[in-house]
Amino acid sequence: MLTATNITYRVGTKELISDISVSFAPGKLHLIIGPNGAGKSTLIKVLARLVRPQTGTVQYDQTDIHDASEADLARHRAVLSQAIEVAFPLTVREVVMMGRYPHFGGRPGPHDERIVDEVMAHFDVTAFGDRNYQTLSGGEMQRVNFARVLAQLWKDSHGSAEANGSTRQSGKSRFLFLDEPLTFLDVHHQIDFMKKVRAFSMAPEVVTVGVVHDLNLAARFADHLVLLNKGRVVANGTASEVLTTDRIRDVFAVEPTFVPTSHSGVHLIFD
Repeated sequence: MLTATNITYRVGTKELISDISVSFAPGKLHLIIGPNGAGKSTLIKVLARLVRPQTGTVQYDQTDIHDASEADLARHRAVLSQAIEVAFPLTVREVVMMGRYPHFGGRPGPHDERIVDEVMAHFDVTAFGDRNYQTLSGGEMQRVNFARVLAQLWKDSHGSAEANGSTRQSGKSRFLFLDEPLTFLDVHHQIDFMKKVRAFSMAPEVVTVGVVHDLNLAARFADHLVLLNKGRVVANGTASEVLTTDRIRDVFAVEPTFVPTSHSGVHLIFD
């Protein structure tokens, strides 16, 4: 379980998020939505302890993360940020292996190599494993970084105690944070990614929190939505509870039309 209580984060005198209290249960896909400037990315950064709030607490499994070491966090918390740059000419496989760094000392072990193989296959990047990462397209880079981030939290198919020791020994959940992960992806890969993230998020010890802009993808894939506006939580709950006509009109300044669909419940059209 991830719990944020009375979180406020400000830059100078400007509050980017104000007095936010919200919780995220394991085994579900949680998505944060809202207009530009609502505080979505700021909230993700606070939840992942990339920045520290001026007031309030964030707890992982009922433990305040304020004083947790970076090494401990890195073994069970992974973050995909919007801007990802690799300054050196690394191969794709080397970039994906970076996700395993918190789990080994000098050299990766056989279980680390297996995990890299599995996540590269999972995100369909095995074919260019030996390519220079810097030669990839934006969409290909994003898929490689999905693999890198998931490698940090992945349990290999062998399920060995060696591979999973840091999680099993500590009894800790795994926490995945995604800040606008669909950037640079075409429609096919957006849908493919959301399906894979949702499947990963169903594990009973995984807490996944992401930021997306597309309300239709949010409505289709999220188990739980948090709607932000002007740095505050406007609503949270299921898609049908959060995405109402009045709320969309007030927050996004557009007029929605709800079109029933057979596969995802409802599709939104905006005027």
